Amino acid sequence: MSGKRTPFYDLHVSLKAKMVDFAGFEMPVQYPTGITKEHEIVRSGVGVFDISHMGEFEITGPDRNAFANRITCNDVGSLRDGQTQYSALLKDDGTFLDDCLVYRFDDKIMLVVNASNIAKAWEFIVDRKKGINVRLRNISDDVALLAVQGPKSEALLQSLTKVNLSGIPYYHFETGEVGGIGCFISRTGYTGEDGFELYFRPSDAQVLGSTLIGHGRGEPIGLGARDSLRLEAGYALYGQDIDETVNPYEAGLGWIVKLDKGAPFVGRAKLEAIKKAGVKRKLVGFKVPEKGSIPRHGYDVFLKGTKIDTVRSGGFGPSLGEAIGTTYLPSHSAAPGTEIEIDCRGKKVKAEVVKMPFYTGGSVKKS
Repeated sequence: MSGKRTPFYDLHVSLKAKMVDFAGFEMPVQYPTGITKEHEIVRSGVGVFDISHMGEFEITGPDRNAFANRITCNDVGSLRDGQTQYSALLKDDGTFLDDCLVYRFDDKIMLVVNASNIAKAWEFIVDRKKGINVRLRNISDDVALLAVQGPKSEALLQSLTKVNLSGIPYYHFETGEVGGIGCFISRTGYTGEDGFELYFRPSDAQVLGSTLIGHGRGEPIGLGARDSLRLEAGYALYGQDIDETVNPYEAGLGWIVKLDKGAPFVGRAKLEAIKKAGVKRKLVGFKVPEKGSIPRHGYDVFLKGTKIDTVRSGGFGPSLGEAIGTTYLPSHSAAPGTEIEIDCRGKKVKAEVVKMPFYTGGSVKKS
């Protein structure tokens, strides 16, 4: 491997992580504990993920909020200072260039994008600046990021900070210190459990990583468990569930599209037409009852004997004890209970459409 390394690379190696290439970064896919055990740790205790590979863009200047509203589909104007929003950068045809988080500070906007899309998302944003009075900075290399997730995450972090974490609502953030390190403390996550994401300087990574991981505190968690956790929770993954061929309405993410927000954002005209006409396909979840048959990304999906799509995301759900996945089906055949077939390594196995999210027992606080 010769990819970029996060500030936690040496820590991963010391913990005997299995390292893999992910979006151009050398990242831990699992530790000696194994993916299933890591998954269970996050569902029952507290796990710590290195997600420093994510990209961050800073928007400052008098027109920062209006500019952010023009390049994203959700309504930045509805945010208060200290609030976060799930949104997307869309192409002119209404499909996903990337999904993202929008952080509103009193003096700036911060966008968080997927590692695989940093370059194209940055180009997209810069191309639309034109004469608007904003300053744009790609601060991706200046930010380290840890996700601390699980029902015991608040208790762990509260022992290390003076910030009143119980006072931070879901999708809000505060500025403070954790273990003496200055951070943005955000109550967000990608696991279906309560948790926080900590943004801080890369130079502080070694100290904060050592503070949070081990010593009876958080356990290190790799990309494998991150994927199984987010799949159970029904969270879309860019490059699989959503991409440049998919629009938000098809993906069940129409709630992030604010057609009436006033700002003529990219893709708006096309999405208005799509909403009026209705979508022809929908992203659905399915389960595979047959033991030992695990649907994987890219496997063919059949409806009434005809190939209709591929498995977008798939795997075994440790919290559920069964195999699950997602795919796109025609809107008229997307209801729970619909029977489909998955070609699992040459063998067609039956699957049934079910309501998402698959797992609803998480501790995430949405109030």
